[in-house]
Amino acid sequence: MIELAFSILASDFAHLADEVAAAERGGGTIVHVDVMDGHFVPNITFGPPMVKALRPVTKLPLDCHLMVENPDAFIPAFAEAGADMLSVQQEVCRHLHRTLQLIEQHGMLPGVVINPGTPVDTLIEVLPMVHYVLVMSVNPGFGGQKFLPLALEKIAYLAELREEMGLNFRIEVDGGVAHDTVGSVVEAGADMLVAGSAIFSPGRTEQNAQEFLKTARAAASDEK
Repeated sequence: MIELAFSILASDFAHLADEVAAAERGGGTIVHVDVMDGHFVPNITFGPPMVKALRPVTKLPLDCHLMVENPDAFIPAFAEAGADMLSVQQEVCRHLHRTLQLIEQHGMLPGVVINPGTPVDTLIEVLPMVHYVLVMSVNPGFGGQKFLPLALEKIAYLAELREEMGLNFRIEVDGGVAHDTVGSVVEAGADMLVAGSAIFSPGRTEQNAQEFLKTARAAASDEK
């Protein structure tokens, strides 16, 4: 099933509840929250207080992507705030298996993320324990970047591994996923699509989400 995980990083923060509602009306099924600490990436964004504020205004799953240097220290706080899904960067987890276990122990669905320069093979040992793998199709840190085509090979490889290993993890993609790139992303095997700039626009968020999903699902149908 193709799902839109709309990234609130591109939304109007002053009207966040309305923005989330509009994206949901357009077919979005996951709220994607980019968490940046100013160390692992140069930007600083949201923390547990934002997740806590979001929790009462939507019943959709809150998908939190930790772009931080010490994710283990933040896991309990995000669980308490109401996060449903939590993904961590492979590049910062010295004991990735243990970190993923910790996420699950706190009642959240564990995910793992790889940057453009990180090979998929670094994840093979933990694939059986993750709910989803997030492939970054830009270098993380800022919204609105251009999609890197090298991500398509990673997505396709993950889809092959999923079938070969008899697993059912989702494949999420984030970075430059827009109306002109989403078809290729879906054709490669992705089924959770993170989009922000392509979705949030004054007065058009609901329509943008509908059109985005229509393009994505058409590509998925062509693959069957």
